[in-house]
Amino acid sequence: MNDFIKSIPKGVKLVAVSKTHSCEIIRQVYDNGFRIFGENKPQELVKKYNELPKDIEWHFIGHLQTNKVKYIAPFVELIHSVDSPKLLAEINKEAAKQNRTIKCLLQVHIAKEETKFGFTISELQKYLSTKEFLKYNFVNIVGIMGIATYTNDTIQIRNEFHSLRKIFDTLKETTFANNLDFCELSMGMSNDYKIAINEGSTIVRIGSLIFGERDYSIK
Repeated sequence: MNDFIKSIPKGVKLVAVSKTHSCEIIRQVYDNGFRIFGENKPQELVKKYNELPKDIEWHFIGHLQTNKVKYIAPFVELIHSVDSPKLLAEINKEAAKQNRTIKCLLQVHIAKEETKFGFTISELQKYLSTKEFLKYNFVNIVGIMGIATYTNDTIQIRNEFHSLRKIFDTLKETTFANNLDFCELSMGMSNDYKIAINEGSTIVRIGSLIFGERDYSIK
């Protein structure tokens, strides 16, 4: 564990992916100094939020259905997976009810698998050109996120992360040039985080290297 932590450069945020793990296990990781945790099921996240220390920074990292936004809107710090205009509108609506601003990342589809979610590059360009998102006062788009293809081909993974970094740089210089908060590039998990960091990731989502294999008995 210590060697793994030392491999994360300063300036890169480490999200401990705690999905499927019990509050007891999460508390052990918390006691070792981790403060940012990621979940992908709203009801599970709410349960853990209620039972664990309140200085934890909770990130939502999975596909989020619009009808589930209301459950996490009161406390979630960052939603990594905004993959449609409809979802962003719903997050803004629920954040307004809570009178708080929710930070969000736009998810870009960079993988070969069609099962992964996210805007295609053309969809993202079209959406951002409408400036519809500028009317939302209760969301703050602070960056983008992408998941590479699940493969052993490190060249392919590197190319996908590199393409996402180029999209991020372009958006930072154009659409979000006046948003100083637009600074996060979330990419990289346990199997490819080193490549992601080399390609400019500012947030990595790590599960098995911290928690070990997932406990699927947790409901």
